[in-house]
This record gives sequence, C-alpha cells and structure tokens, in this order.
Amino acid sequence: MAQREQVHTPVDTVVSRMRALDSALPSRDGIAVFNRVYLTVTTEADRRIDAGLLVDTRAAVTLNVVFAERYLAAVEAVSKGLRPPACWRPLFQFRHHPGVRPLQFALAGINAHIGHDLALAVVDTCRTLGCEPARLEDEFEQVGDLLTALEERIREDLMPGPDILQLADPLTHLAGAWSLDRARDAAWTAARALWALRGLPDVTEEFAARLDMAVGFAGRMLLTPLPD
Repeated sequence: MAQREQVHTPVDTVVSRMRALDSALPSRDGIAVFNRVYLTVTTEADRRIDAGLLVDTRAAVTLNVVFAERYLAAVEAVSKGLRPPACWRPLFQFRHHPGVRPLQFALAGINAHIGHDLALAVVDTCRTLGCEPARLEDEFEQVGDLLTALEERIREDLMPGPDILQLADPLTHLAGAWSLDRARDAAWTAARALWALRGLPDVTEEFAARLDMAVGFAGRMLLTPLPD
C-alpha cells in the first residue's frame, strides 16, 4: 500500500508554536501545564486532518486554527506586557503560585479556552467560511470530544496520590465543581447567541465582554490556592 503523502496545514503552524512554548517554559509554570494538555489535543486534531478522517477538512482546519490562535494571542499579549482577555488573567496571575496544583492550572486553562475562546472561534470561523454555526457543529463536537477523552487522564495524571489525603480532599472537591460537558454546552449556546446578535455590534460586544468576565471568574475559583 502506498504511503499517504504528508499534508501540511495551518494546524501544523500552531502545533509548532505550542511546541516552542513547551520547550521554553519551566515545566511547573501554570501556562506550561495547560500548554502540554492543549498541545496533545491539537496534535491529535492535526493527525485526524492529515489522515483524511474528517468530512469537512476546510471547516476543521479553520476552526482548529482560529481556536488555537486565541490562546496563543493571549500568551503573546502577556509577553509584550499587555493584558490578556479576562478569561485568561487568573491563569497568568497565578501561574507561579506554589499553592496552586497542576490539575488546577490545566482545568483553568481549559475553562478559559472552552468557555470563552471556543464560542468566539465558532463565530470567527463562520465569518471566514460564510456559513451558519450549524455547519460547524460536527467540528465543534470533535474538538470537545478530544478534550473529553483527555479529561479523565488529565485528572488521573495530575491528581495527588492517595497518601496526600489532606490535599486530595479539597482538590477533589474543587475539580469536581467544574464540568467540561457543561462548559461545552454553554460554549455552543454562546456561539449561536453571538451569531444571532451579529447585526447588533453594541449588544454583541457587551455579550462577549460579560462572557469573558464570567469565565474569568470561574477560572479564579478553580485556581484557589490549597494548603500544603
């Protein structure tokens, strides 16, 4: 059987940027913790695209790239001394806090990226492709499914061992208060609402700003420092 020709897409570019961050950041840095998780997700999405496993390759590539670029833009903003979106600020503020555990960093990053960035990425992709959100529903679900598949492994890998009961109890409670499934559902609803409001720019801007702040508040709760 002939080997499938390697296809290079814009997803490869964002994967390369995440790999560069992974090499540059200290492993305990909260951004590095989330970046490793997201790099795994994006690499798997890129593999599926290259393998021709997706029905609408153009939609999948566009959504994945637009989505990833929102996270990378937040990183770049901070590197230039600028303020990132409100949803990302808690993670950047607490990224070196010794009382915040790796699982918290990972969940706070996923919260910011799914809760805020994904909704806006769907709208941006619809504008780019000239389509309605319904066309992107399969691609949206594929992104969410990749994260869901990783979530259990993330929790297992980053949760303290059973010998650290004093820490594990509050961390288990804190992590259990956040749900990826609920965040996915809310992101899809927000994307549809933003698309429906696109003819009302003032209302759209206010809706997006309030979404940003609400997701940032949830992120701040996820990053509550825990006792040693």
